Amino acid sequence: MSLKSKYIFKGRFGLERETLRVDSRGRLSHTPHPFPDDAHLDRDFCENQLELITPVCESIDSLMLALHKLDAKAKESVRAIDEYLWMNSNPPHFETEKDIPIAKFKGDLSFKRDYRLNLERRYGKRIMLYSGIHFNFSFDERLIHKLYEESKQNDYKKFKTDLYFRLSKQVARYSWLLVLLTAASPVYDKSLDGDSLSGTGFCGFSSLRSSERGYWNRFIPVLDYRSLERYIKSIYGYIEDGSLFSPGELYLPVRLKPPGSNSIDHLIENGVDHIELRMFDINPLTPLGIYRDDIEFAHYYLMYLLQLPDFDFTPELQAQAIRNHKAAAMYDLTDITINDYPAIDAGLGLLDDMSEYFRDCPDVIRSINLQKQKLHDGNRYCEKVYALLADNYQENMFNISKGKE
Repeated sequence: MSLKSKYIFKGRFGLERETLRVDSRGRLSHTPHPFPDDAHLDRDFCENQLELITPVCESIDSLMLALHKLDAKAKESVRAIDEYLWMNSNPPHFETEKDIPIAKFKGDLSFKRDYRLNLERRYGKRIMLYSGIHFNFSFDERLIHKLYEESKQNDYKKFKTDLYFRLSKQVARYSWLLVLLTAASPVYDKSLDGDSLSGTGFCGFSSLRSSERGYWNRFIPVLDYRSLERYIKSIYGYIEDGSLFSPGELYLPVRLKPPGSNSIDHLIENGVDHIELRMFDINPLTPLGIYRDDIEFAHYYLMYLLQLPDFDFTPELQAQAIRNHKAAAMYDLTDITINDYPAIDAGLGLLDDMSEYFRDCPDVIRSINLQKQKLHDGNRYCEKVYALLADNYQENMFNISKGKE
């Protein structure tokens, strides 16, 4: 893949940001979802878990502008009912799980509520309060066409699907790097630990939702990565034996998405259209919850992973990838290893490999160097957030959410 192609740095970008609504006391809101007819302002597990969904954008600048507009609209609307958006991946204080209202989907969408009730029975509601940011990306179609022509293959849809499928394996294998660089939720309210508890909690993680306490299935999924068809069949195997209710319950840091409505049936019929990265915390250090620099770096990260040679993603490597992801979510990395290397060395080593690949691209080198700076003492987001919130998570985080830092 030539970095001199005029299409190589182009793409299509989208973000989904989950954010809890809180009332004037900084507690979970119990008002109905305020945007029932807006496709860009939806809800996730909870009725008060607002999800901002940007349109598909042709550049990162237009993506950030779209997120800014949605964020401003949402904040203005909830402020009118004396509410705020809680700008942290970890929730505010609540007394018991009874304070967590499941999203009230009705009519043709009642199946969504039924699904959430199943999740409640299996996992409880606390874990569902974690909020995050999902980054959706597709390469420029003209670039994929050029790669297809060079491949001499005769089925474009299959070529494109295979391209994203191979990329998803690389993302799963190296997801730990983005956790290392963007984890931003080290402290939390102790109500996550049990009923009627309060106060600031810290249990050694830089990101609770990416750690062993986060969004994971109760088993280690072993999927068949020899082809998309086998991959889907292996997911259905877990549904048939009762381990999963649906494909959406598969909690892994990367997903493959079809064009249009997101479903396995559409994926089988229409192939893969784009890839979704699901490991980003809401960052309370920035008003939008994510920095432009981190989205830009994620784009370069995907470009770098695309050109790596394919590999056999064995059950052993899949389990190791999950262990590495969780290891990167530790706050103190002193004795933490990733692939048998000290975690910081592993991160800097992969960033050095990226620098070598992009050595003739000054803007990319600048982006990589910004990420390298985070791996020096005191520069990770989680360390800055800890310093900001550790003395009183609930009060300090509520002030940030109100715009009073």
